[in-house]
Amino acid sequence: MRFIPFVLVFAALFLVSCNKKKKEAANTKPAAGAKAPPMKVDGYLVKTEPFQENIEVPGTIVANEVAEIHPEVSGRIVQLNVAEGKYVSKGTLLAKLYDGDLRAQLNKLQIQLALAEKTEERQAQLLKIQGISQQDYDISLLQVNSLKADIGILQTSIAKTVIRAPFSGKLGLKAISPGAYVTPTTVIAVINQTDQLKLDFTIPEKYTSQIKIGQLVTFTIEGSKKQLGAKIIATESNVMETTRSLTVRAAVTGKDEALLPGAFAKVQLSFDPDPNAILVPTQAVLPQARGKKVILYKGGTAIFADVTTGIRDSARVQILEGLNAGDTVVVTGLLSVRPEAKIQIGKIVNAGSTPATGVTEEKKK
Repeated sequence: MRFIPFVLVFAALFLVSCNKKKKEAANTKPAAGAKAPPMKVDGYLVKTEPFQENIEVPGTIVANEVAEIHPEVSGRIVQLNVAEGKYVSKGTLLAKLYDGDLRAQLNKLQIQLALAEKTEERQAQLLKIQGISQQDYDISLLQVNSLKADIGILQTSIAKTVIRAPFSGKLGLKAISPGAYVTPTTVIAVINQTDQLKLDFTIPEKYTSQIKIGQLVTFTIEGSKKQLGAKIIATESNVMETTRSLTVRAAVTGKDEALLPGAFAKVQLSFDPDPNAILVPTQAVLPQARGKKVILYKGGTAIFADVTTGIRDSARVQILEGLNAGDTVVVTGLLSVRPEAKIQIGKIVNAGSTPATGVTEEKKK
């Protein structure tokens, strides 16, 4: 029976404690109809400024002229004069094929021709005195001309057994040895004309209108930080449909022993500056499933606006459409701000460092 008073006392204390907590909770609730204070954010005041776009694209060093040296006829190599890695002049003898059988045939035809010419001379004298018919004379003359044609064919074949440098340039490694049997598909060596090197690279289709003949570009090669120069001399006649890019060719200015045909190059191009570009801090742009947005501060309200972006660097991104000078864009708390939410600008920030140019890296597809 003593247990009952104890339970009653405990229940009374519990009820008093619950009533006290309810009163405290009621005191902490905001008054009915009270509005939450606007969220504080930082903003950036949009302005126009000069901006020059640079792009960096991959390129390849190419020789002014390059050729694989093949024989024109099949045969056995009897003389090989390929000086590996050496410079040779145009017309230098590089290889000689066996031509003994051809020369024997040529000698035979020349003897036959001499006999045919004497016969033709005698027939001509007989024709004058009507000792033979015109037809007989024509046959002897045809024999002479036929032998001359056969001799010409053989002389051409013999000339093809001599392989010479097609132009002045640097020879590569020889691919055959003396005594080897070669055919017109056999590569004897490769020759590159390196006196004047060229630089080939491709640019995205959107930049084609900004490429001009005579325009200067700079480039670097792997393993060197030295800036080298080239001048644009030509472009391809069409844009490649598969990559939507245009091939550009530039002539390398100056000489550098480190430059070799086939070497990879990083090409930098500078385009005409835009005097009224709009740039905003990179963090101000919100990527969306379709397009990009920024948050505008207008009269204390957050307005989400679609924008079209251009190039970007480490701190800023170019806005092509969607913003005007004088707009204020939100740069902090973007993930917490909702459309039409009330916001307050805490401070106006700068876009960080303000470089004069922006660099876009393009890759070959």
